[in-house]
Amino acid sequence: MNPDFENLAESVRKGRKDSAREIAGKLLESENPADILNAILSAMADIGARFKAGEIFVPEVLVAARAMNSVLEVLEPVLVKSGLQPKHCVVIGTVFGDLHDIGKNLVAMMLRGANFKVVDLGVNVSADKFVSAARDNNADIVALSALLTTTMPSMGSIVEAFRKSGVQAKIIVGGAPVSQEFADKIGADGYSKDAASAADLCKRLVA
Repeated sequence: MNPDFENLAESVRKGRKDSAREIAGKLLESENPADILNAILSAMADIGARFKAGEIFVPEVLVAARAMNSVLEVLEPVLVKSGLQPKHCVVIGTVFGDLHDIGKNLVAMMLRGANFKVVDLGVNVSADKFVSAARDNNADIVALSALLTTTMPSMGSIVEAFRKSGVQAKIIVGGAPVSQEFADKIGADGYSKDAASAADLCKRLVA
């Protein structure tokens, strides 16, 4: 195998954005874009596993995700042209009344690193907006985030809105005050305590 693939993966793991982008550009001259994509996905899977194990922390995840995104910017036009697009879509957002987005952003980064198409609706998102985005993007999963106990009831309202709408998407929830017990109570399809676990949960739900 071309040693540049390992150099690319290592650049992503270490968050060396410029180096990762340069190596990817060079690899595109002679290598299959799918193999380049797999190299960065493998690097992000490693980052996710180490984050989950407590070996690295949020800053390291953020710099690795930025390096991954810099490679995706180079790869995306080529992947789209060759038809190699993500098979599954996740709509993500922080629920109505809540303006916190750090956890939500981390989950979105880990999902992109797991080769999901991510539609990020931002913060303070209403039930109607979640339902519309899921319908318009044919989403497989809707990921709801809340950091305030006062906004957790919005999650239940969103689950109910999906039931009434008939839009078929799995709903997962997360955030500091959220628990598995709460997820079960509102009828969510899954709960995750951190960003790496959320990516694993989504993979299981679409398997």
